[in-house]
Amino acid sequence: MTAPLEGIRVVEIGTLIAAPFAGRLFAEFGAEVVKIEPLGTGDPLRRWRKLHRGTSLWWYLQSRNKQSIALDLKSPDGVEIVRRLAAEADVLIENMRPGALEKLGLGWDTLHAINPKLTMVRISGYGQTGPYRDRPGFGAIGEAMGGIRYTTGDPDSPPARVGISLGDSLASLYGVIGALMALLRVKTSQGDGQVVDVSLVESVFSLMESLVPEYDVMGFVRERSGGSLPGISPSNTYPTRDGGYVVIAGNSDPIFKRLMQVIERPDLRDDPALAHNDGRVAHNELLDHAIAAWTRTQSMDEVLRQLDAAEVPAGRIYSVADIVADPHYRDRDMILQGELPDQVPFKMPGIVPKLSDTPGSVRWIGPALGAHTDAVLDRLAFDAAAIERLRRKGVVQ
Repeated sequence: MTAPLEGIRVVEIGTLIAAPFAGRLFAEFGAEVVKIEPLGTGDPLRRWRKLHRGTSLWWYLQSRNKQSIALDLKSPDGVEIVRRLAAEADVLIENMRPGALEKLGLGWDTLHAINPKLTMVRISGYGQTGPYRDRPGFGAIGEAMGGIRYTTGDPDSPPARVGISLGDSLASLYGVIGALMALLRVKTSQGDGQVVDVSLVESVFSLMESLVPEYDVMGFVRERSGGSLPGISPSNTYPTRDGGYVVIAGNSDPIFKRLMQVIERPDLRDDPALAHNDGRVAHNELLDHAIAAWTRTQSMDEVLRQLDAAEVPAGRIYSVADIVADPHYRDRDMILQGELPDQVPFKMPGIVPKLSDTPGSVRWIGPALGAHTDAVLDRLAFDAAAIERLRRKGVVQ
């Protein structure tokens, strides 16, 4: 079975999250991804979060299906290797600070001249232009300045963050989308490659729904709202009798009526003032109290059983233990079984999206540092003696 990106060659010059996650998505769907890592230590992600015998479990996930080549980007020989990789690549992904690749002699103008068909994905804090372009930027700053942290958390608490590196992951997704659009142009119209300029701040900002027009037209500043969904009613998190919390989304007109039927509030179901969302928003507190009064008398299982029967969207808030144990996750291959280098079995997330004819796959987990250096250089027509000379000079590992 042919993978959808088979034959696409990608060079990844990135560390930690944003560029490497984009590279992972390419690799999962069959692209050949060569990841360039610093000598000695490699990508710092190798030592992030929980370590198993000195290596991050996140690393094995983030770098699956990639080839690792370790080289010195500050040496002329190392730069030449990257140029030769770029000459045959379709995509180059990087998340260095703007201007850093140019200082190495690997800027867009240079690489475009070498390979006019190359698409270059550049992920940075603020983008390649603008007054903030030279500032360092991590995903956390993108989330702060993109607007999502201001609106996250309880009304009487400081702004909060979600429990993952959301800004980085969003930028990765936009980078991949942009690269695929650029590749489509190259492959179908024989056009040249182009730069895909992705900002962490803008990636977060793009998700912020009607935030700007609400402010511009009405002077409205959306604030933190805890578990509720402002302006959409009823949609919130409600307590159950056994100490759990259930998310209920009863905000479409017919679903609202079915929800009120379940909680035995025909007065609210039939109230003309509550027939549509704008009327329900005006009485949101009343509705939340009515729903919570019902959920408090039910166990989690009872709540979910009744709402499922009434076709009202609802769900418990899952921990990772709930996810791993869930039969639906397993049935859709979203919990995959792998094996670490020391033969310890481990579970990892499956692949999204699901393609019916050419699905993605996991061929190997994140490799050892420089595991593919010799193979990559051999493909670039370096013979064994030349590779050994580069290794003695400290150019490659």
